[in-house]
Amino acid sequence: MSQSEIHFYQTGTFTAGNRLLGPESRSVQSSMERFNSLTSGHRACQGCGEALGARYAVDAAMRATGGRLAAANATGCLEVFSTPYPETSWQLPWFHSLFGNTAAVATGMAAAFRARAKKEGKEPTRVIAMGGDGGTTDIGFGCLSGMFERNDDVLYICYDNEAYMNTGVQRSSATPPAARTATTQIAGSEPGNQWGQGKDVPLIAMAHGIPYVATATVADLRDLERKVEKAMSMHGARYIHIFVPCPLGWGTASGKTIEIARLAQETGIFPVFEAEYGEVTSSYKIRRRQPVEAYLKLQKRFAHLFGKKGDPAVVARIQELADRNIEKFNLMAGDDDREVQIPVAAQAEERSQQI
Repeated sequence: MSQSEIHFYQTGTFTAGNRLLGPESRSVQSSMERFNSLTSGHRACQGCGEALGARYAVDAAMRATGGRLAAANATGCLEVFSTPYPETSWQLPWFHSLFGNTAAVATGMAAAFRARAKKEGKEPTRVIAMGGDGGTTDIGFGCLSGMFERNDDVLYICYDNEAYMNTGVQRSSATPPAARTATTQIAGSEPGNQWGQGKDVPLIAMAHGIPYVATATVADLRDLERKVEKAMSMHGARYIHIFVPCPLGWGTASGKTIEIARLAQETGIFPVFEAEYGEVTSSYKIRRRQPVEAYLKLQKRFAHLFGKKGDPAVVARIQELADRNIEKFNLMAGDDDREVQIPVAAQAEERSQQI
């Protein structure tokens, strides 16, 4: 999917009004020829951001490869709700790996497909690896770093719902500060998750100098599809980190998933950007900047920060985090500016062709 500017005619909305989008700008899911890689019948919760993100991401990868795609999936919500034994909702070759070795399993799959393709004189089947934040930022972090360091020809997609949702909403290294989970209760001098912990895996991936790193949210599904298709047009190690709200774990209304994801973008809490070979090449520009309160108040995991016993000082600290993201990734838009492009060195393009 090529990137194109869409003009918003209806004041005060995000709607593209009074005209239909051209076929080249439409979503994969709007096509009658979509693959439906994650088909109906799965057991995801109502409003699950991960199910939505996976459906669009995998279908985009299928279209980019002409259906020549296989997936390795870590243990976690996505694996559990899509494959309750003996059933499956997947309509592509799909492998359930352990919690911690998904990147390594996907690397082996890619090597096997290349060897078979060389023997048969055909194009190799491409491989994606998928996991939640627990299987990516914590348990599978070592294998993931190894995949990046070796520049293996795999696209790894992390569906980040900011905790171990499958096992009871325990804290992960992607859980934001002050958030309540089953293991970060509302107690002590700093209720909720502690400050100064966790890790930013997109930045860690960039530090490995791999061909492509991107973040995305389920609030902008065309942007998500475009980034997946771009990643599949490249070779080597690639990483996409997708923000997927979890109604059950976050204590949000099931119909608010898209709104919450959009607020994460519009507040700067979750910066949306692309990077190639360690350098940021583009960033999503905030059109209507929102205060972090608009994002936090929709979630019961942050309810202790508001009301009579609230803590405005903690809210102010979270606002500072969002402000730093906006400055660091140059997220604020001018009158005619939605996305900034930074050219990448010509040698990077040559490297992207290597497997």
